Amino acid sequence: MESSELRVFQMVAREGSITKAAQQLGYVQSNVTARIQSLEAEVGSPLFNRHPRGMSLTSSGKLLLTYADKIIGLLDEAKLALTDQNKPFGTLAIGSTQTCAAVRLPALLTKYYQQFPDVQLSLTTGHTADLIDRMLHYELDGSFIGGSFEHPELTSVIAFPEELVIVSTPAVATLEEAVAKPVLVFSNGCSYREILQKWLSSLGPSRPPLMEFGTLEAILGGVAAPQTVADKYVKEGTMRTHTVPSPYRYINTEFITRKDAFNSSALRELIRLLQVPSTIEAD
Repeated sequence: MESSELRVFQMVAREGSITKAAQQLGYVQSNVTARIQSLEAEVGSPLFNRHPRGMSLTSSGKLLLTYADKIIGLLDEAKLALTDQNKPFGTLAIGSTQTCAAVRLPALLTKYYQQFPDVQLSLTTGHTADLIDRMLHYELDGSFIGGSFEHPELTSVIAFPEELVIVSTPAVATLEEAVAKPVLVFSNGCSYREILQKWLSSLGPSRPPLMEFGTLEAILGGVAAPQTVADKYVKEGTMRTHTVPSPYRYINTEFITRKDAFNSSALRELIRLLQVPSTIEAD
């Protein structure tokens, strides 16, 4: 079982298609097919279910993917550790919630790039649960997630303190009036939604209906959101904010990394910038 075959297998599992995996890897489809067949022959069982919509992992495939993620992650980490220099360079894959990416990261990443232009930084957005899963599969070097978090394979530092508010149209005068209306939220996996639901549950059995939306912009009509997100709209007079009571009022955005991973100089410098107060103020 060679690492090159595991990389092909990992990409097919991620894309769910031989064609898409071949495009991502820059291989011809027959090469990818041959490598998958070779792996299946070696392990003695099929790794994928083939169907008209593409390919999905069998139980054996899911088990192998767990080990493939770890093996490839360790190989990439070993290469990074051997080639890492005092001056940050190379790639740095960062994940973030949409809210943090929209409000907090532009100033931080601009300053980072100005100081370390040789780092090829990529940013992926998603819900907290999705970002944690990608961290556990070695797909990201670090992620900004909402709320406190503990996991045996991950460690975290506080990146940004946030105050949560309920956002509504200016016509809604009170918090009680706001939460009596339908509330717009992200899908399950969003840390802000989880806090909102805990607070609403504490109010009693009468709860407003939740309506799922996919983007931050769509949600700003009436959802629990960081005060920094709402400030712009409040100043424009297009929205009103309502203070969320304790203990649901405050939340930290945390930056998580793997405990067992080698922290490259590029990643160490990003963490260092997080600890400098002037870099975390939103414009």
